[in-house]
Amino acid sequence: MSQAVLPKAYTPAAARGARTEFDAGSILRSGLFYLGMLALALIFVLPLIWMLSTSLKNDVQTYHVPPIWLPWPMRFANYPEAMRAQPFGLFFLNSFRYALLTVIGQLLSCALAAYGFARLRWKGRNVLFAICLATMMIPFQVTMVPLFITFKHLGWINSYKPLIVPAFFGSAYFIFLLRQFFLSIPQELSEAARIDGASDLGILVRIILPLAKPALAVVGLFQFMGAWDNYLGPLIYLNSQHKYPVALGLQLFQSNFVEKLAWPYLMAATTVTILPIIILFYATQRILVEGISITGIKG
Repeated sequence: MSQAVLPKAYTPAAARGARTEFDAGSILRSGLFYLGMLALALIFVLPLIWMLSTSLKNDVQTYHVPPIWLPWPMRFANYPEAMRAQPFGLFFLNSFRYALLTVIGQLLSCALAAYGFARLRWKGRNVLFAICLATMMIPFQVTMVPLFITFKHLGWINSYKPLIVPAFFGSAYFIFLLRQFFLSIPQELSEAARIDGASDLGILVRIILPLAKPALAVVGLFQFMGAWDNYLGPLIYLNSQHKYPVALGLQLFQSNFVEKLAWPYLMAATTVTILPIIILFYATQRILVEGISITGIKG
């Protein structure tokens, strides 16, 4: 019995050659993709590298042409000297207090509102939710003057109340994020708890919130970073320097050194002020990505 002859295109050698060619093309495409991503990442991180490099320079290295990327010797004394130039310890404490209180306010108010929009059925729910989302299209510059007049009549100017109290009334963006996550939780869990006699508040506290930790972490991190970097709000409502948060303290520091052009001190102070945000982001990066990805499962 004669052995069947395979066509040339289907011989094992030809298959190995095609597989090798395919693997080479795939590796080349992957290499180009990651090389492009690396170039984009370098472009984004370049200002941060320059800021860190300038914070370790002396005056001669700062104004040297061509620019020096790796200063030597490195002047680490810029950091303590910059911190002593202004009461940055007080500024940091003000920012932490203000940011943490706004985080608490947003988590409480947004969780309650999102639960009502996601898990409860009542007339006009979708219409009111659409109106809530529509408020995101109103920029702060439109409401800035009316809010200032309102808070002035309340006697809240030169205090943190205009910055903290509104956080306890929710944010449309955070309500939307939490609602999307709450919709992904099986309704059967709520129904089983309701059969056992649990109230809506009990279901929210005992079932929904423990399962929504990734989404709550996203809301807390976003709010903390937004409050830490907030410059316009404290600039409008705060007058006393001892109440300044980090953003205003850094601006005050810059205005005092504008004539001396002490860029190493300014870059050192800026590096210290953004360091908590960088540490917080990288420490919670996994849960942050998980929470963002999960909140878009259901619409």
